[in-house]
Amino acid sequence: MKKVILVYGLIAGLIVGAMFFVTAPFYENGTINFDNGMWVGYTSMVVALSLVLFGVKSYRDNYSEGVISFGTAFKIGILITLVASVIYALSWEVAYNTVSKGYSEAMSKHYIEKAKQEGKSEAEVAKAIAEMKDFTAMYENPLIRFGMTLLEIFPVGLIISLISAGLLRKKEFLSA
Repeated sequence: MKKVILVYGLIAGLIVGAMFFVTAPFYENGTINFDNGMWVGYTSMVVALSLVLFGVKSYRDNYSEGVISFGTAFKIGILITLVASVIYALSWEVAYNTVSKGYSEAMSKHYIEKAKQEGKSEAEVAKAIAEMKDFTAMYENPLIRFGMTLLEIFPVGLIISLISAGLLRKKEFLSA
């Protein structure tokens, strides 16, 4: 079980973690911005975490004689997710301090400008400025940033683990 979890978790983590470095130039040239970047990020998470399904299937077919309970399948899936999530968060720490320097300031500037463009009142813009200033200060703490990054990807993996466990407990689903 450990081998399946580590192999599939590491591959998923490397895929989703590499996206920080692959997409950084697209943020710099404006192809990807803070509004559509969320879609790029979550799409890459779903693609990478699809390896949960393949990891659980691999365990079912190769180590469990084609049969797996929901609980065992979920446990394998959530552990693959955990490995991938930690690699994702560690990758963001490296990217944040290298290719994405100034990220929090750029994000703050973007959301303040967006509030102005939406015609928000001066009081609402001032509130947005204060909130973004607080966020930027908080985000400089690596422990908070790491935790927030884990909370981005883990729920996606949780959902994929539940779906995979539900589907793969049926031995006729993607049988070997």
